[in-house]
Amino acid sequence: MPHWSVYTGRDEPHDGIDDLPAPPPWRAFDGGPALPPPHDGDDATAVSPDRVHRAKSYVATEESVRLVNAALCLRRPLLVTGPPGTGKSSLAYAVARELRLGPVLRWNITSRSSLADGLYQYDPLSRLYAAREGRDERGDVEDHLRLGPLGTALLPYDRPRALLVDEIDKSDLDLPNDLLNVLEEGQYEIPELVRAARHSGDGGAEVLADGTDTPVAVHRGRVRCRAFPFVVLTSNGEREFPPAFLRRCVRLKLRRPDRDQLTHIVRAHLDTPGGDADRLITRFLERASGGELATDQLLNALYLTGVAGLDAQSRDDLAEQLMPYLSATADGDGF
Repeated sequence: MPHWSVYTGRDEPHDGIDDLPAPPPWRAFDGGPALPPPHDGDDATAVSPDRVHRAKSYVATEESVRLVNAALCLRRPLLVTGPPGTGKSSLAYAVARELRLGPVLRWNITSRSSLADGLYQYDPLSRLYAAREGRDERGDVEDHLRLGPLGTALLPYDRPRALLVDEIDKSDLDLPNDLLNVLEEGQYEIPELVRAARHSGDGGAEVLADGTDTPVAVHRGRVRCRAFPFVVLTSNGEREFPPAFLRRCVRLKLRRPDRDQLTHIVRAHLDTPGGDADRLITRFLERASGGELATDQLLNALYLTGVAGLDAQSRDDLAEQLMPYLSATADGDGF
């Protein structure tokens, strides 16, 4: 019998995603033909060493493991909320690494982000200029179109892709509702390719996917997923979301780590932290109780005080400067 708990939260990449139970009948998708994952390596979670490090050193809680598995099994997005520095974005990289889902597709949200930005980008001006200069003899639309991170995640991959929609609470009021239909149906259309398909024989087109220069086939301008992607939506809790949006998400609220969790996090990131580790963790916890602090501030302080060759007073002064309270508008999730 397939088991629904495929994510363990441990630093051991495996192929357990293949043992995931069949989706609920109302969350089954049939896009195709199936595409293989873009890369199957253990560290194929990102294109930068920083993100690979995040994936390897992430310390999961029992609650996060349980709700990640629920989102995977139910084929639903995971909405992760919590203070800065609690590892909201790192969770996506950790799951993608353990379950070998390929490089994480990342969509960084701003107040100007729209659904179209996440699905695909089309540049009609470049097509016009190419035609004028005689560089676009075929006049193919797909040569001037590229899929975005959301659009790429919904391609008919044989295994789910991991998509991080970072800081969705920074979006305008319409974006969560705009996402509803796409995430519910697991499909979308590219109008430019739908129109072009009327004038082509087979209606096929090849477009570039996000994060790669390898074209993928799109038939008659329609994309439908085969394996629903593992979607992580992060929020710092700066706004409320529509009830209809919340109903369609599995919700995980991360809390500020306690001493034991901080100790595990420090060891995961720094391996053998310096002798000041216990003292700085204590100071961090004391200061965090009076205001916002992010875990990466503690890690920065521990790293520098361990390599800078400073005396005790200088280390204390440096740690003090590296662990200031965060303002209410501070950005970033840290680790």
